[in-house]
Amino acid sequence: MLDSSRLRIEGELGDDAVVLDVGGWAKPFPRANWVLDLMPYETRGLYGVDGSGQERFSAETWVERDICAREPWPFEDDQFDFAICSHTLEDVRDPIWVAAELSRVARAGYVEVPSRLEEQTRGIAGPFVGWSHHHWLIDRLPDCLQFVAKAGVVHGPAEFSLPRGFAERLGPEDRVETLFWNGSLECRERVFYERDDFHAYLAEAVARGIEAFGVPPQPGGVRKAVTRIRQAFR
Repeated sequence: MLDSSRLRIEGELGDDAVVLDVGGWAKPFPRANWVLDLMPYETRGLYGVDGSGQERFSAETWVERDICAREPWPFEDDQFDFAICSHTLEDVRDPIWVAAELSRVARAGYVEVPSRLEEQTRGIAGPFVGWSHHHWLIDRLPDCLQFVAKAGVVHGPAEFSLPRGFAERLGPEDRVETLFWNGSLECRERVFYERDDFHAYLAEAVARGIEAFGVPPQPGGVRKAVTRIRQAFR
């Protein structure tokens, strides 16, 4: 989670606020009273913790289950004052269901996901585009989060991804999309039926990234691809 977001959340939550962390196993939020995750309580904290202070949740308030199972989560409507779902929606098979349940069980919350700039950059984690285990490309639109299936073609032609080394030009805020929500978390899936439309969707994001941040020196083949992108989306 972005430090600025974490500090805002910690600063705005009252001491009596009841907080849920959805998908917090790898790096739980200590201020959470409850955690909902597929993985067990005993193995939590693979990447440390997302905040400071003593854990308010316990083994008794750690709910181990598949958050995408088509059964309501074991919580009442509006049981929580605030819910956090940080770097989880991109990993799961049904983020739309997760968003609906977040809206049901919490009055407000915070979501953080990888930006298109990071998810469409080569070399983030191995010889892939973005993170190999992520299922979705995610856009923050004015009225919702939009999810597009991260098809394998993104790992193919150079014009569909930002080149290796591009991420080094990004600050922490550029690598993520963040959303504080109240009342409900609106999410939808966008489905492409035409190959050319999907290819244009991928290439347009690459063009925006290059326009905003430039491109590091690359081999000739990549330079030619970048030139094609610039010409197509002027």
